[in-house]
Amino acid sequence: MTANSEGTLPLRVELDIVLCRQVVRKLCQELKFSLVDQTKMITAASELSRNTLVYGGGGDMRWELISAGLRNGLRLHFEDQGPGIPDMGLAMTDGWTSGKGMGMGLTGSKRLVNEFDIRTAVGVGTCVSITRWK
Repeated sequence: MTANSEGTLPLRVELDIVLCRQVVRKLCQELKFSLVDQTKMITAASELSRNTLVYGGGGDMRWELISAGLRNGLRLHFEDQGPGIPDMGLAMTDGWTSGKGMGMGLTGSKRLVNEFDIRTAVGVGTCVSITRWK
């Protein structure tokens, strides 16, 4: 594998969302994900990077190439120090949005990946972690 096994990408401006998609595409290709799995991971990363920027006020995407036995995977963490999510139950309801979006960012991303974890605290920030296995 030629990619670094881990890294960080700042998510501060709109262009960073494009860069995020490009980095995730490259990592998925290095892992030899199918085109469908690449598309799912890139789509989830795009949604979560936008959430990090728009709702979290900016933050970072950290990635790590991971292994478990014979399986390889990609884990992404989207972290911000924004306002946090006051009602996780509501935030994980399809169609609910705190802004002007379609309300599919968190729930849609969860459906596109193998593992999904979210940690949030009001006034502290949010970290959403997603994993896709090969």
